[in-house]
Amino acid sequence: MLKDLVEYIARSLVDKPEDVHVTEVEGEQTSVLELKVAKEDLGKVIGKQGRTARAMRTILGAASTKARKRSVLEILE
Repeated sequence: MLKDLVEYIARSLVDKPEDVHVTEVEGEQTSVLELKVAKEDLGKVIGKQGRTARAMRTILGAASTKARKRSVLEILE
């Protein structure tokens, strides 16, 4: 569910939605969502001064609280 949410948001932002890949690494208490996009779309996902990335993390935090789980978003280069 959370993986799909991050993937949907990222695909909406980038020019090459086919290059968006989200990998979920499950831990005991925390799951890490790794977001990988095309190199030229990295700036769009991060945003000016990291605002877009911060907004995505805020949405993910709210959704993971509802799912009673802790999730962290990592944007890979």
